[in-house]
Amino acid sequence: MISATTKLIGLIGWPVEHSLSPAMQNAALGDSGFNCVYVPLPVDPDKLGDAVAGLRAFNFLGANVTVPHKEKVMRYLDEIHPDARRIGAVNTIVAKEGRLVGYNTDAGGFTAALLRHHFDPLDKNAIIFGAGGAARAIVHSLIAGKCAGITIGTRSGDKAEKFAADFGEFTAIRGYSWDSPEFRRAHWDVDLLVNTTPVGMDGIKDKSLPVYWTDVPLTTFAADTVYNPPLTAFLRQARLRGCRGMNGLAMLVEQGALSFELWLGETPHREIMYETLVQKI
Repeated sequence: MISATTKLIGLIGWPVEHSLSPAMQNAALGDSGFNCVYVPLPVDPDKLGDAVAGLRAFNFLGANVTVPHKEKVMRYLDEIHPDARRIGAVNTIVAKEGRLVGYNTDAGGFTAALLRHHFDPLDKNAIIFGAGGAARAIVHSLIAGKCAGITIGTRSGDKAEKFAADFGEFTAIRGYSWDSPEFRRAHWDVDLLVNTTPVGMDGIKDKSLPVYWTDVPLTTFAADTVYNPPLTAFLRQARLRGCRGMNGLAMLVEQGALSFELWLGETPHREIMYETLVQKI
């Protein structure tokens, strides 16, 4: 029952109608016994500052932040965790003693999702499709996990090279266009393929990524950040090649669980979060 003592946690995005985070987080909150409710907050990009001020005014415990606000929201916060600063994006806001602190749990969520599927990035070579906010968080997680080398692939070689240059302290990262011979050669000894683009989502699920599957080793692990549909064309092709893989559900749960811990100081029941998502999809 929602009452005057019920604490609020929000989801800031535009749009947010498609998000499964409210169902997932409310299931975890219900199981935990906390008197909290997680509410979607559709926020027009022109009113982002007002929305953050609203978190303060209504004494929210915090919020998740999704597209297109993960980068711009940083300017309205009192403090940014160093990891989120390096990634350049915030997906979790925590209210602490009247201050709003920004975190990024996408990186830790991706690592936890890989380990849940028995893949350790240590000394592995990765290829990442895309160069957006999700790609930045994943690169950060792979560097922290001591990945041996990372190749960024995008339609534009210039965009991929610029992205790679942002991680200059990690010299084993390169950026290429999808149609370059260097990008194809990276497939020869790849251990991890990651799709961070929206290719595969409902509406564009018939499109496919430019993966050179005949060059991919059978031991390669394929990770898709898309979770609806659960089996994308990318994962279907990986399966045909004989490769193991995971969709975006694991990362969604793991980053959500890390956010939960930041807000409430306790670990949620991850299996309940998974089961809720599977039922919704």
